Amino acid sequence: MAIYVVDSNFFIQAHRDYYPLDVTFSFWDKVKRLAESGLIISIDKVREELYTNKKEEEKDELEKWCRANLSNDFFKDTSQIMTSYGQVSNWAVSKSGQYTPAAINEFLGVDEADAFVISYALSDLNNRIVVTQEVSSPDSKKSIKIPDVCIAFNIPVMNTIQMFRNLGETF
Repeated sequence: MAIYVVDSNFFIQAHRDYYPLDVTFSFWDKVKRLAESGLIISIDKVREELYTNKKEEEKDELEKWCRANLSNDFFKDTSQIMTSYGQVSNWAVSKSGQYTPAAINEFLGVDEADAFVISYALSDLNNRIVVTQEVSSPDSKKSIKIPDVCIAFNIPVMNTIQMFRNLGETF
């Protein structure tokens, strides 16, 4: 059974641009049910990007929703995927002729989730699919895009709507 590994922008762009929490309850109910069923998961680095160190009254609505509706088990520990992370890191460094040093450093930054999302999927290539709103940009020099790395490693990658179609889900 395929498991969909969702990137930070799955939540952030949905909330900010397409499915605001105060308007599209059915989208968020569907996300909650898919998370409870284990069909969608994410990683600890995504949790860190979504959650902040703000005081309770300063937390945004998305963070509050995630804390209230996603179990701690939803965000998987990435400490066990260092072999895969090494492969992704080596790939990024090997592309120094294409990407700027700043792009590589950002992609591999300790607080950045992208390389870890890809590595988590790579660690179980036959059963994991990356879900991101990023769009492939193979000629980019200033930014390493998740789809381009997934393509290099033959990791299935899709956007949110494609995931819902694959799952046969509507909301």
